[in-house]
Amino acid sequence: MEIKIQKKVLEANESQAEKNRKYFKDNNVFVLNMMSSPGSGKTETLCKTLKMIMPKIRTGVIVGDICTRNDADRLEATGAQVVQINTDQFGGDCHLSANMIDKAARELDLDGLDLLIVENIGNLVCPAEFDIGENERAVVLSVTEGEDKPLKYPLMFQVADVAILNKIDLLPYLDCNAQDAVDNMKKVHPGMPVFPLSAKTEEGFIPWIKWLSACVGK
Repeated sequence: MEIKIQKKVLEANESQAEKNRKYFKDNNVFVLNMMSSPGSGKTETLCKTLKMIMPKIRTGVIVGDICTRNDADRLEATGAQVVQINTDQFGGDCHLSANMIDKAARELDLDGLDLLIVENIGNLVCPAEFDIGENERAVVLSVTEGEDKPLKYPLMFQVADVAILNKIDLLPYLDCNAQDAVDNMKKVHPGMPVFPLSAKTEEGFIPWIKWLSACVGK
């Protein structure tokens, strides 16, 4: 029974995701689903990314969290259009669904956007299973999490189109091998671009910004 119910949930989500994808395509908006574990530095990476690409690339953000709008407030300060989704009203879901994205996207002025970034809820498991109608998926891994996470949570890295290895400024203080982390990501997803960078110091951002800009066509 549990398997049948889960299958129905995923099928319904996939149907809505395809509707979302068409909606975004019709409005000429590129959608990036950005995923990570909690504390990876995903929000700060987005803040620095927005600073570098706006206003040339007109960007909106949908922020997912179980509670609070702390991250949304930080991102809104960049001047981007921001919509918050809190899943506590849905029982504290640990991922964003296609239906949630549909409702949130309709609060945005898509005519004024080239790029929509969805900051998914911090979790290396559930968000990987739910298509939300995005064009590409990015995963952020920080060096503080250890090199083995791609091997422990392979699906997240298998479904991602690009990866960021964040907090490289902390490498001198950690027992972490950045090359091993990159190698493990590519072991589970050969050929995936991986961008080591520091959201704090902005080291390594140029290749990431070039990749993102090329996706949007700007």
